[in-house]
Amino acid sequence: MGFTHQIRVRYGDCDMQGVVFNPNYFNYLDDTMDAWLGTVLEGDYLLRDFDYMVKKAGIEWESSARYRDVVELRPEVTRWGRSSFDVRVRLSVKDRPIGVAEFVFISIKPGEHETPTPVPVPEKVRAALS
Repeated sequence: MGFTHQIRVRYGDCDMQGVVFNPNYFNYLDDTMDAWLGTVLEGDYLLRDFDYMVKKAGIEWESSARYRDVVELRPEVTRWGRSSFDVRVRLSVKDRPIGVAEFVFISIKPGEHETPTPVPVPEKVRAALS
């Protein structure tokens, strides 16, 4: 089944139509990636020995989440490159699909966010996320 992260939709997450305001899904996705990596990479390995940046992000929606819904997010790596990897995240409420997000992440030298240097994805990360 893989890793699943759940987020309950708060009132403030919704727009005037009563559905989750589109940019808030990216907050949910960011929280999911943090939870996933924090779960599979023990200790302070994340950010000390491995860091990453978003190169590309997109979402295709199928339906909307509403106030008090519990959104389930299921990430999976769909491609490994030398210094990059693609992640697909499926979003749903119960059995109802909400959408699919696609990311391209770049493995970077930790601490170099202003002028990032791509580095190979560590084997430990590949093993943990595969």
